Amino acid sequence: MTYMEPAINNNYQNLIDRLKEISYLNGVMSTIGWDQEVMMPAGAADARAQQISALAGVIHERMTDPGLGDCLAALKEEDSDSFDLLQACNIREAQRNFDLDTKVPKRLVMEMAELSSRGQHSWVKARKENKFAGFAPVLKQFLALKKEWAQCVFPEKDAYDANIEIFERGTSMADITPTFERLKAELIPFIQTIQERHYQPDTSFLQGTFPVDKQEALARKISQDIGFNFDQGRMDVSVHPFCGGSHPTDVRIKTRYKESDFIESLYAVIHETGHGIYEQGRMPGYQDLPVSESLTMGIHESQSLFWERMIAQSKPFCVHYFETIRTTFHDNLHRATVDSFYQAINTCKPDFIRVEADELTYPLHVILRYEIEKGLFDGSMLVDDLPEIWDTMMMKYLGIKPPTDTLGVLQDSHWSSGAFGYFPSYTLGAIYACQFYRTLLSEQPNIAKNIESGDFAPIKQWLNEKIHSQGTLYTPQELIQRVTGEALNPDYFIAYLKTKYNTIYQLDS
Repeated sequence: MTYMEPAINNNYQNLIDRLKEISYLNGVMSTIGWDQEVMMPAGAADARAQQISALAGVIHERMTDPGLGDCLAALKEEDSDSFDLLQACNIREAQRNFDLDTKVPKRLVMEMAELSSRGQHSWVKARKENKFAGFAPVLKQFLALKKEWAQCVFPEKDAYDANIEIFERGTSMADITPTFERLKAELIPFIQTIQERHYQPDTSFLQGTFPVDKQEALARKISQDIGFNFDQGRMDVSVHPFCGGSHPTDVRIKTRYKESDFIESLYAVIHETGHGIYEQGRMPGYQDLPVSESLTMGIHESQSLFWERMIAQSKPFCVHYFETIRTTFHDNLHRATVDSFYQAINTCKPDFIRVEADELTYPLHVILRYEIEKGLFDGSMLVDDLPEIWDTMMMKYLGIKPPTDTLGVLQDSHWSSGAFGYFPSYTLGAIYACQFYRTLLSEQPNIAKNIESGDFAPIKQWLNEKIHSQGTLYTPQELIQRVTGEALNPDYFIAYLKTKYNTIYQLDS
């Protein structure tokens, strides 16, 4: 979508100049955060924590500058009809951010930034040593800081709802809990039925040794094929798969590889590529302004899951890439067929690691974390009890117990940065993705043939137009209504999963 540059007045130009400077500084923060995870020597952890804290202080000063408040106040006095849709959005988003930021003391901002940096190092160390107790003090500190933060910015909200609001604006526990309870009621018995099924797809050819250099080359090829622009992005190795970067022209994918499992790394890259395509597809000409920013983490996650699950785990995708994959790993896959490969990558097998989970068990990983976060915030769960709580809930929902903290409560990086309220976005994103894909199929009936022939451009263009370029113009609720013609509906997600896995596991036969 292309927008014409609107006329601007002095107050609005002043606002734009301030917002761009903040965007540039945030870009620097993102870059040094990427460096911390990918390139930085371990011995620099303390110095980097101080650097991040200092920069966070500078950014907070810019975002809470009284001059910015005066500028917004002056714009509020002007005739609202004198601003077009994009200008009004920039003003609205700037005002919201200013209101949030001015309610938080600089001291608290710097404490959270420094703890986030130290928390990352503490989490990595605890994982390596398999000792949750080594990370527990950081988690306790973050809970205290995040509760204090919630009281500052949203005193009328429950503390956990306040944290959810940052990732999923307009969504609360009152919305999430009933949806998650329904998913539990539908998925737990369905997964159990599949596990008890005599027929199980053959996955033996996915076991063995898969050279990392070949994995990297294959992942890069497919990422580029589906639309990631490597002239404005890069791909590196880190502990945890992630997509970040300083700007839509500097998008950075981080992933990891295991010689014993090329599927995990390949689909992690495709997942992060979905995030990257969203970032690279943001509103042209406005990429340093709030109107161009991604909407919510749920919408962002819908784009990564759209490519990973709806496209890359589909039969047409397997048809297109099967020969390439079999040639790449011929010693392992020479006896496989398209059908056996499709079934093998879509098996349902409860496992310990969220990022390695299949799409049927994945929501239960998210629900577990959501319920733990709720418990931590309302006091019904204690940090020191989390390993035991985690193991108990894993047994209840997935029938397995992690043998170590590293494979259990320490597996995610989110809590090391205080990102409470983030986890629900993953499953909300899956529901969004399914509904978006259903609409795409209705508008482009030949989409399966396009995928089978390797023509992904129509899909990327549709997403660019319908979602990526819309920025923050609309609320998530308005966007899903505009794109699909109805409100978010989990029925499509449940029906999609049951239809797909009924077929794979021959439950109807």
